[in-house]
Amino acid sequence: MTRTVVGSATREVALGFDQPFVIIGERINPTGRKLLAEEMRNGDFSRVERDVVAQVEAGAHMLDVNAGIPLADEPAILARTIQLVQSLTDLPLSIDSSIVAALEAGLSVYRGKALVNSVTGEDDRLERVLPLVKKYGAAVVAISNDETGISEDPDVRFAVAKRIVERAADHGIPREDIVVDPLLMPIGAMRYAGRQVFHILGRLRDELKVNSTCGASNVSFGLPNREGINGAYLSMAIANGLTSAITNPIADGVRHSVMAADVLMGNDPECARWIRTFRQAPVEGERGVRVNRRRGGGPVEAPVAG
Repeated sequence: MTRTVVGSATREVALGFDQPFVIIGERINPTGRKLLAEEMRNGDFSRVERDVVAQVEAGAHMLDVNAGIPLADEPAILARTIQLVQSLTDLPLSIDSSIVAALEAGLSVYRGKALVNSVTGEDDRLERVLPLVKKYGAAVVAISNDETGISEDPDVRFAVAKRIVERAADHGIPREDIVVDPLLMPIGAMRYAGRQVFHILGRLRDELKVNSTCGASNVSFGLPNREGINGAYLSMAIANGLTSAITNPIADGVRHSVMAADVLMGNDPECARWIRTFRQAPVEGERGVRVNRRRGGGPVEAPVAG
């Protein structure tokens, strides 16, 4: 089984098909958050601090850090944000920027093995980002589009991912350090967006043997009850091979769907995490059986009197 290991100075997280699903908290991102963008531009990081604490408390395994603010000094802001976040938590970070100078600024101050978000399939982008990934010993998110754009054919997107993995190998970056993003589109705009991603995920797992991620909240854009769509999508995607996602760990529907998927995929041994989180004793079970929860173990069944 392929495992992608990233870490901070004191903690490691492994992505893998036989590992619990990795939730990468999405909240430290000023895109679409005007107040956060303005605060970060002006050097006010109090909202960032609150977002870090909330996501850690909600159970995120990693945090994505983005400082994409128009007309701002993104490299400097991103580096400062990473240093702040690492002073608040030892969770590993995904360093998120489309600007190569910002990625390097973030990597230069990061303590540990980061996940670089991201590289795409254009030749120029590959030749600028991959040497940076190699230099800092990072892992990298490979987004499956290139100069031709985002194909609606999942096999074309898979081919782009395959090419990125091959080019990374030319730079001495092993496939276990490549995490492919198959590009999840909004289901409200593209009817079969979910099916397309499920198809790609199966091929990434079985043929390319790489781990995967996505911006899971994209799937529900423009729809009501987004949390319900996001949670259902994640359960199905995990069954098809998705091993991580950038999503909102604070949303109960998302978090619970991921935990349930871990149970059903056999990646929550003895259902211990599920039981620890949702233990209730006693509760009425089915068919006249009272189910009592035993600390650290599975259910203990006893007949109900009468």
